[in-house]
Amino acid sequence: MKRWNLSYYLKEGVSNFFSHRLMSVAAITVITACLLITSSFSLMAYNLSLQVAKLETQSEIMVWVEDSYDQAKARELEGQILALDNVEEAQFIPKEDSLEDYKNQLGEDAYILEGLEDDNPLRDGYRVTMRDISLHQQTVEGLEGIEGIAETTSKKEFSDSLIKVRGVVNAICYTLIAMLGAVSIFIISNTVKLAMFARREEIAIMRMMGATSHFIRSPFVVEGLLLGEISALIAFGLEWLVYDYIAEGLVGATGLMDMVEFSALSLPLLGVLLVAGLALGSGGSVATIRKFLKV
Repeated sequence: MKRWNLSYYLKEGVSNFFSHRLMSVAAITVITACLLITSSFSLMAYNLSLQVAKLETQSEIMVWVEDSYDQAKARELEGQILALDNVEEAQFIPKEDSLEDYKNQLGEDAYILEGLEDDNPLRDGYRVTMRDISLHQQTVEGLEGIEGIAETTSKKEFSDSLIKVRGVVNAICYTLIAMLGAVSIFIISNTVKLAMFARREEIAIMRMMGATSHFIRSPFVVEGLLLGEISALIAFGLEWLVYDYIAEGLVGATGLMDMVEFSALSLPLLGVLLVAGLALGSGGSVATIRKFLKV
């Protein structure tokens, strides 16, 4: 590409941008709002995914060993438990510790358990942590298939709820990205369409003089890219303010969840927004220009 051509494209693109200032400002406002909403939900989805992952480690299966097994023999089952594909960790719980836990839970009423130390009716067990809670049932079946395991107890409903929450959050995020992306492209298309309509006679003369489609198209693509990138930068700045407000003013005050520091997400987020602005700007421009150049 010749240097004077590039200079011409940039000059004309910026000129188109300022020729329809009201429409350009409206387009930037709408696109910024779309990018801001999308990035906000995406960041919330990311933080929720981290929380779900943290909660997944709390989705445990309690495994109880047969009464006929002494403690030494019960400990030998650890290797078989850890050998299961979805088992992350297996913590041995002696029955003496289980009895102490029951006493602590009873508090002042713990006296009713006194005297059971020498004839402990509880069983040795394991607290098993899973890698993937979606494989909860398969993991339970694998544990119950080990010889020496008397029974298992777990909160499968809790695991199922976590899976549903994660699925809903991801579905909302993907839907918003698709919908707001389409809205942004539509706005950019109409902005570029207005610029092309205002210069339709000039474009017709350029075509008659032998100007290539690329030469006619490029200034309008520059205009679309300018709209997209300015919107991306504004959305990034606003997202910084919104994220800090939510993290410190709402979530931090209530203690509902821990959110990642914005500084750890700023560079990746800026890159994504700039790429999104680039895609939206070029997509909206090219879609409109093709229709005009066919005429």
